[in-house]
Amino acid sequence: MRNWRRFWSAATVAMGLGVAPALADSGAIRLTIVKGGWFLGAHGGSGVLVFHGRRYPLSVGGVDAGLVFGLSKTDFHGRVTHIRTPSDVAGVYGAGGAGAALVVGARVIALTNEKGAVLELQGRQIGLIANLDLSGLVISLR
Repeated sequence: MRNWRRFWSAATVAMGLGVAPALADSGAIRLTIVKGGWFLGAHGGSGVLVFHGRRYPLSVGGVDAGLVFGLSKTDFHGRVTHIRTPSDVAGVYGAGGAGAALVVGARVIALTNEKGAVLELQGRQIGLIANLDLSGLVISLR
């Protein structure tokens, strides 16, 4: 009976070591994005990822296809989940959206990239802009 217990214990540990995925982690993120356009738009900016107590500078860019009129600046803060390393944040995030800001507005958005990283952001938008568009947001580590 003792030998069977040892066998099953060892088999369970061996299977667990071979199949266990690395645990995903999360971090805090801040982004400042300036968006502007007349029919077609573009956006760019910068930010920082805080992961395991270290700060990683980020750059942001992208295009908007749809109806975009005006100029705005949005300061986002939030978190990024489902990452294992800081480089998992880098990638292309896609979103569709509609919004408007006349001087001051609020934005809340959730995005996912090709590596599975999920951005959950909220922020304050300043400017005069109206949009109904599809956006591609590209984040890279600097």
